[in-house]
Amino acid sequence: MSSLKGGVGKTSVTSGLASAALAAGLKTLVIDLDPHADLSTALGLPAGQGTPVGELLRRPKKHDLRDHVRTAPWVSIASAKNKEDKRLVLDVLAGSSASALFDRPDLSRRDLHRLETLVAKIDGYDLVLIDCPPSFSGLTRMAWVTSDDVVLVAEPGLFSVAGTERTLRALKLFMAEYAPSITGTHVVANRIRDDFPEHAYRLKEMREMFADHLIEPALPELHEWQQVQGAAYPIHQWPTRTARAAAQRFDTLLAQLRRV
Repeated sequence: MSSLKGGVGKTSVTSGLASAALAAGLKTLVIDLDPHADLSTALGLPAGQGTPVGELLRRPKKHDLRDHVRTAPWVSIASAKNKEDKRLVLDVLAGSSASALFDRPDLSRRDLHRLETLVAKIDGYDLVLIDCPPSFSGLTRMAWVTSDDVVLVAEPGLFSVAGTERTLRALKLFMAEYAPSITGTHVVANRIRDDFPEHAYRLKEMREMFADHLIEPALPELHEWQQVQGAAYPIHQWPTRTARAAAQRFDTLLAQLRRV
């Protein structure tokens, strides 16, 4: 999960997809690679719980990732409201400022494979979500090398749309040299306001520019996100009509991403 422009809601989209995966009963691992660790906070992971990924990246061959993942508190929230008898799995590899050590432009080819080496020791998950920092520096490139698909989050604004187009071109070049294992590059339109003509224009532009890369549905502006994330709740368990509508969109979006 990437965006080279901050403030477009990348972490919110990642948490929405994690919530959809939990609701669907998918065994999911979330890796918070952003040094700000906002996703870890949104998932309700207590500060200091679990060895952060930045520490593990220092010596990836010496660590067994299974010893360091933690169950997200979201699981107990969903289990209390889930009527089906199934074991829910949402594991988290915590983020912290320690990751910033690798968020620099001069990583060697060998360093780019540190995360790949770390996650190679795990299996049994249906889905792994990696939340990247908003940059094209070391951590993002490390995540791209590790991933099967890259999802770029964009908002309906001139700078975001133009930046996403440049990112797709940069990603294509990066894949050719460093990450041939990537099989899909996708764009998600986020923070759409139906009553704002500029957004309608930019969304139309994105559909034309990104064609097969753009994954529907577009995600609307949700003013409750701050409340939801402040309470460290999955969007699927937030008891409002607008949250339920947003949760349904994330269900559809997850299904589309798993299909392509």
